[in-house]
Amino acid sequence: MAKKQVLNKKSLDFLEKYLNNAAPTGYEWDGQKLWMEYVKPYVDTFITDTYGTAVGVINPDAKYKVVIEGHADEISWYVNYITDNGLIYVIRNGGSDHQIAPSKIVNIHTKKGIVKGVFGWPAIHTRDKSKEQTPSLENIFIDVGAKDKAEVEKMGVHVGCVITYPDEFHILNGDKFVCRALDNRMGGFMIAEVARLLHENKKKLPFGLYITNSVQEEIGLRGAEMITQTIKPNVAIVTDVTHDTTTPMIEKKKEGHLELGLGPVVAYAPAVQQKLRDLITDTAEENKIPFQRSALSRATGTDTDAFAYSNGGVASALISLPLRYMHTTVEMVHKEDVENVIRLIYESLLKIKDGESFSYFD
Repeated sequence: MAKKQVLNKKSLDFLEKYLNNAAPTGYEWDGQKLWMEYVKPYVDTFITDTYGTAVGVINPDAKYKVVIEGHADEISWYVNYITDNGLIYVIRNGGSDHQIAPSKIVNIHTKKGIVKGVFGWPAIHTRDKSKEQTPSLENIFIDVGAKDKAEVEKMGVHVGCVITYPDEFHILNGDKFVCRALDNRMGGFMIAEVARLLHENKKKLPFGLYITNSVQEEIGLRGAEMITQTIKPNVAIVTDVTHDTTTPMIEKKKEGHLELGLGPVVAYAPAVQQKLRDLITDTAEENKIPFQRSALSRATGTDTDAFAYSNGGVASALISLPLRYMHTTVEMVHKEDVENVIRLIYESLLKIKDGESFSYFD
C-alpha cells in the first residue's frame, strides 16, 4: 500500500464515538457493540464469548489462522465503602492512578443510570504545609452531593458500582489525539482500520484473519487468555500502547528512548517470536514505514504474552503505539503513528503465507 492518508472522516467519526463511550474492565459490552457495528461490513462473521471479547473473522473456513488483536477495556474504579455522611471510598479496577484523582469529575454507573460525582480534596488553605499529604487510596474520596449514606443508596449507588471519568476525545495542534482510554481502544480502532483497508483494497488473504478486540487486559490479560483457546491461532500480531519517554521524570536508561511521531514500536522480548518480528521489521523497511525498537525484560505486559504461551506456543509479535501520560485522562498519541501502525499491520499480513511455520527448525 503506497504511503497516503490512511484515516478518513468516517474513521475519525467512529474513533471519537468509540473513545467517548465508557468501557471499563468487566463492562465492555456497549463499546464492543459499537466496534462490531463498525467492523461488520469488512468481515464475514463474528465470534463472541461469555465475557465480551469480540472477533471479526475473514475467511472463517481456513485452517491456518492469524490474529490481529487489541484490547477494549479501560481502567476505572469500584465503589468500596460509603460513609455515614455520604462520602464514597474506592478501590481500583485496573491500574487507575490515585494521584490524578483529586478534583476530577466522575460517572458512577448504576442500574438507574449515571450518577455524577467529584473526587474531593481539602482546600490548600486548610492543609498543614509541614505535613502535606499526597493523594492515596486511603484518602481519596468521591462526593455525590448527598447528605448521608441513605441518600447515596437512594441514587442507586452501592458497593461494586463501577466508576469512570467522562473526559472526551479532542485533537491538539492538528495531529495529537487526546482522551482517556487511548490505552487501548486505539488498538481496537487500528485493527478495525486494517480490516477496512483490506476490504476497500480488495485484498484476498490465503488464511483466516481473526480481528480480535479482547476484554479484561487491564487486570491480567484475561480476555486474551480466554479467546486464544477458542480461536487456536497459528500467528498473533498484538497492538497496544507504550510509553513516550521524552517527557519529564522518565528515566531513559530504564525505559529506553521512544518518541511520539517517530513511528510504531516493535518489541524485542522472549514472548516475541523472532522470525515473525523480522517479517514485520523487514516489511517496515521495504515499505518505508518508520519504526522504533523496544527491549522488554521477561514479559511484555500485554496480550502478546497470553497468545504466545497458549495452545502449545503461538508465533506472536507486538507492535506498540507511542503514548504520553498513560493511565491518565489526557493520554496522547500522534496521528501519523496511528496511521503507521495500521499500515505496518496491513502490509505485514500481506507477507504471511498460508501454512507458514515460523519455527527455526523447519
